[in-house]
Amino acid sequence: MVIKYIDLFSGIGGFRYSFLKACKEHKKKSICVGFSEIDSHAINTYKANFPQDKNELEFGDITKIKIKELPDFDFLFAGFPCQPFSLMGDRGGFADTRGTLFFYIEKILSKKRPAFFLLENVRGLLTHGNGETYKQILKILEKKLGYSIITLMLNSADYGTPQV
Repeated sequence: MVIKYIDLFSGIGGFRYSFLKACKEHKKKSICVGFSEIDSHAINTYKANFPQDKNELEFGDITKIKIKELPDFDFLFAGFPCQPFSLMGDRGGFADTRGTLFFYIEKILSKKRPAFFLLENVRGLLTHGNGETYKQILKILEKKLGYSIITLMLNSADYGTPQV
């Protein structure tokens, strides 16, 4: 079995790197059907890190993706923008346009129904709006979309990875 995945808000490819490493360790084959990123420098680095297969699509801006044109996939990765939820930001939440990008993930999950997904954000997401923002996200993922959710709080320092 080949695991097909999509890499949203891909940055320079942290999810992909880790997933490929895990697949290799467990002798699983995987195919990236496409990635989405808007920062040109990140895109250039991503492409240098992961030369694209002829069938892999570059979607660019998530707000412009036509969901019905997305190939099927088993796993969705998305490290959606953290600035609206971060303790270091203005904490605008869903009132900040970047905060609303989560809802594009919701639309893709709703239409494509992958078996698994992994979302990443900052610790401040759990406490933003006295926890109500995170509760709203959980309600969408669990009640509306029917997924079972596991939440983990990880510290990158525990894994030898710097956080900037």
